[in-house]
Amino acid sequence: MKELLYLIPAADRTPEGLRPHLESHPEIRFVSLAGVDLGGNDTDERIPVSRFLAHIEDYLAGGVQTDGSSVVLPGIATLNDGKVDLAADPSTAWYVDYNHEFLDPVHGLPVGTLRIPSFLKHRGRLIGSRALLKNAVDSANRRLMALIKAHPAAARAAGIDPRGVASVEVCAATELEFWVRTPRATVATEKLSVSQILQESYWKRTKGAVRTALEHSLMLLESYGLAPEMGHKEVGGVKATVTGQGGFDDILEQLEVDWRYAPALQAADNELLARIMIKETFRRHGLEVTFMAKPIEGVAGSGEHTHLSMIAVMRDGTRRNLFAPADLRKDFLSPFGWGALMGLLRNYEAAGPFVTASNDAFNRLKPGFEAPVCIVASVGHDVAMPSRNRTVLAGLVRDLDNPMATRFEVRSPNPHTNTFLCVAAFCQAMMDGIAWAVGSGATAEELEAGFSKKPGDAHPYLENERAYRSEEDVFEHYGQEERDRIFGAPPATVWETLENLEIHAEKTRALAADGVFTGEVIASYRAAALLRWTMELSNRIVPENAKIVQSCVRMAGENRLDAERWSRIQALKEELARDDHGRMSVFTRIREAVSAGAHAEVSRLQIEMASLMKELAGLYQLYRRNVD
Repeated sequence: MKELLYLIPAADRTPEGLRPHLESHPEIRFVSLAGVDLGGNDTDERIPVSRFLAHIEDYLAGGVQTDGSSVVLPGIATLNDGKVDLAADPSTAWYVDYNHEFLDPVHGLPVGTLRIPSFLKHRGRLIGSRALLKNAVDSANRRLMALIKAHPAAARAAGIDPRGVASVEVCAATELEFWVRTPRATVATEKLSVSQILQESYWKRTKGAVRTALEHSLMLLESYGLAPEMGHKEVGGVKATVTGQGGFDDILEQLEVDWRYAPALQAADNELLARIMIKETFRRHGLEVTFMAKPIEGVAGSGEHTHLSMIAVMRDGTRRNLFAPADLRKDFLSPFGWGALMGLLRNYEAAGPFVTASNDAFNRLKPGFEAPVCIVASVGHDVAMPSRNRTVLAGLVRDLDNPMATRFEVRSPNPHTNTFLCVAAFCQAMMDGIAWAVGSGATAEELEAGFSKKPGDAHPYLENERAYRSEEDVFEHYGQEERDRIFGAPPATVWETLENLEIHAEKTRALAADGVFTGEVIASYRAAALLRWTMELSNRIVPENAKIVQSCVRMAGENRLDAERWSRIQALKEELARDDHGRMSVFTRIREAVSAGAHAEVSRLQIEMASLMKELAGLYQLYRRNVD
C-alpha cells in the first residue's frame, strides 16, 4: 500500500507548500477547517479538494464562513449577527484524518480529510477557545519576559542567565482516561466496586479486542507525531467473559493513554485529535468508548490530569525550565515555580468554572475516589526524595536528574474538560502569582515557608485563613468540616462554581489580566454552561431518576424489617416523584425552577434530589437483598 500522509510539514502550511501535497495524494479528498467554540466543540466540514485548490489562498486567509449562532458563542455570535469566519492557524500541526471504512474506488486507499486547526473570527476579531488560549500564552510570554528583565535575580535562582532568554513557552500535556465496553454490556456496580477495591484491573494485561484496539490507537498516535508514552489499564473494570469462539464479551474496562508534552496550544489540539482517534479506533474493533467523567456511579470516574510547565527558550536554542531551581537537591522550586503554584491555588475559585462546569464532572469530584475536592497542593515530603500525593488538587512532579521534568500535575480536569479554556485559566492564575512572587524579591526558601503556612497565619498574597500545602492524605487526615474550613468549601453544582466568578471578583480579574478572559467571554461561557446544566438536569437527569424511582417495587415475602424499610422507600418515592394537593414533588419543583430561571433554587433542589436518590438506592438495595 502506498504510504499515507499523516502530517503536513510545518514549512508547508502555506498555499505554495500545501498544494503539492494535495496534488500528489489524491486519496485526500476533502479539507476541513477546525475551529473550537467555547463549549469545546470542534467544527468539521467537508470541502472537496478540487474546490479548495481552486481557491486555496482565500481559504487559508479565512475564507470559510459559518453560522455562528449554531456554535456555542452565546451573546457574541447571535441570530442577528451570526457571521463567523474560520481562519487557518499555521502555528500548530495540520493532519489528515482517514476514513478507514471508505476506500477510494480509484486508488484503493482510505479517503482522507485534511484537518486544519483554525480560529473562529467574528467582526474582525479572533474568538473561541483556541483564540483564548493563544492570547493567554502570548500574554504569559510578554509578562514573563518583562519580569525576567526587571528581576534578573529570579531567573538566576532558576539557573538561567536572564540575558540569554529569547522567549518563554507555556507547555502542557494531558493524561486521557476513558471507559471501554462491549455495546450494551452491563455489569452490577457491586462487582465493579469489589474489583476496584481488590485492584484486579489496575495495570493488568489487556486482552482480545481491547488489546488490539489499544495497540492500534498507540500506533496511530505515533503516526500523527504525538509520541505516546504508554497505554495501560486503569483501576476500573471487571474481567470479561470468554465466548465459545474464543473471543471476549461483556467487556467493561477503564484505560489510560498518555503522550508527550507540547506547547500549550499544540497540546490542546493533540488532546482533541487523540480523543477522536481513540474513539474511532475502538469503534472499528466493535467497542464503545465513553469520555464521561463519571459514567458509573459508585466506582472510579475518569480524569484528565493536566501537566503544566513554563520553559525559557534561550538565544542559543537551548531550553530551560523556569519552575526548576538552580539546585534540585536544595529547593523544590524556583521563585517562578513557587509563584505559579501560589497563583494557581489562590485564584482557583475563578479558574475552576473553566475546568468543572457540568453535571457529569461534579459527579466525579467526590472524596474517596482520589478525585480532588480541596484547593491544596503537595510538593513532597523531602526535597531530596520526590514523592506523589494523589489526593490533592495540584502536585509537584520532579526528577532530581532532569530539571526539565519539573511541572505541576493538576488533577481536577476530566476528559470532557475544554483543555483550551482550562489551560488558559491555569496560565492566567499562575501568572498572577508569579508576578507577586518575583516582584517580592523573596528567595525560594522564603516563598516555600510562606506557602507552607498554617491556617490563620498572615501572608501578603495568600489568604490568611487558608492552608495551601498538605503532604497528608487529605481525605483520611482531615474530616470534611476541617477540610472545608482550611482549604475552602468546594462547589457542589454548576451554579455554585459559576457563582464563584462573581463572589471572587478579585480572582476573576486575575483571569482577565492583559485582556485574556474578557467580560464578554466570561458572560458567554457562563450562559452556555447554565443552559447545558439546566437542560441536562430537567430533560435527562430527572427523567432518568424517575425511571429509577419507578423500578423500586414492593416484593412478596416481606418480614417486619422489610415492611419498615418499604415504608421509608415509599415515602422517598412520594417525595421525589409524586405531586399531591398542596405539595409538589422534588422533580416537579426542579422543572418549575428551571422554567422560572431560578438558578439558586435549582441548585439547592439538585443537591436535595441527589441526597434523596442516594438514600433510596441504598435502602432499596438492602430491601431487595433481604427479601430475596
